[in-house]
Amino acid sequence: MLAALFAPFRHKSAPPEAKASRTAALVALFSTGKARWSPRDYASLAREGFARNAIAYRAVRLIGEAVGTVPLLLMDGPREIDTHPLLDLLARPNPRLTGSSLMEALASHLMVAGNAYVEVVAVDGRLRELHVLRPDRMRVVPGPDGWPEAYDYTLCGRTLRLSQASVVEGGDVPAILHLTAFNPLDDYYGFPPLEAAAQALDLHNSASAWNKALIDNAARPSGALVYGGTGALSEEQFERLKGELETSFQGATNAGRPLLLEGGLDWRPLSLSPKDMDFEAARNSAAREIALAVGVPPMLLGIPGDNTYANYAEANRALWRQSVAPLVKRMAEGLSNWLAPAFGGTLRLVPDFDQVEALAMERTELWTRVGAADFLSDAEKRAAVGYG
Repeated sequence: MLAALFAPFRHKSAPPEAKASRTAALVALFSTGKARWSPRDYASLAREGFARNAIAYRAVRLIGEAVGTVPLLLMDGPREIDTHPLLDLLARPNPRLTGSSLMEALASHLMVAGNAYVEVVAVDGRLRELHVLRPDRMRVVPGPDGWPEAYDYTLCGRTLRLSQASVVEGGDVPAILHLTAFNPLDDYYGFPPLEAAAQALDLHNSASAWNKALIDNAARPSGALVYGGTGALSEEQFERLKGELETSFQGATNAGRPLLLEGGLDWRPLSLSPKDMDFEAARNSAAREIALAVGVPPMLLGIPGDNTYANYAEANRALWRQSVAPLVKRMAEGLSNWLAPAFGGTLRLVPDFDQVEALAMERTELWTRVGAADFLSDAEKRAAVGYG
């Protein structure tokens, strides 16, 4: 109906114009394409983040080493226990691992993978050793009720199934402890903090690689070739020039590489200079995002332009209050709930923050306030500062 209505007003359509430029392919070589991001699996995060990025490496190490320095107290109700087989097990988990190394490895795995796994070995019904397992080799095996009934450990093409049956009689101590970071999209696996900073990691690494390639090529910016000769390039000349551009001058590794001009070709810079693109500011912005995702104040990583803390000591206290202390408490609770049933009683592991030098000022302020409260008895003051 509409087609018939507008038919009298139509003009005869002109034949389609065939517009084609021989140099269009050369222009396309310098156009901006889609961003390419690294995969989000554990191996990529460990390689691109922890292994190849100094900011992520130092941030993860800061939290891991801080967690490893916090002593754990063993409490039986309100009473502290000085000597106990559980304390001995945590102090020397196995012949190749110390207690601080165990805690550091678990915290680092949680930062990079969002998951941390520990295997307990029992001999004659007694817990003897603890072993940290790599997250990329572990796979959850859900049971009929939805809870993990086993874990598959794969190495060199061979898979070993580790059952979650208790390793000791009379106590509920599964063979594997699985610590996870909160993940709103998965029921079994944790969400790695480094994955939240994956785009910032790619940006930081790519900016560093681009600057390095630019420096290697005498810091010359990229550009385009303009043919100013008479006539047109022959097919052979065009294909040869296109091939040289693709193989020798395209990509970050060839940034700024000089061209050999011939036959009426002219060089005209097209891209922005490194100063205009401000790689340094982009790298610092990406570094701040990485530090934010992991939970480390940027000042502690030497990132300029983000001095939101009055001094270094205040930034260090913020690291402990906001990142290290909550993580240590979660890990201590997980270890307590896992291992304590093997020894009976109401045992629980509690971090001893009184021995943390970075928090000494806060503890001093707490003791001063409690000590000045004359309406409290000595017993109430001891309980207020964490002593029985």
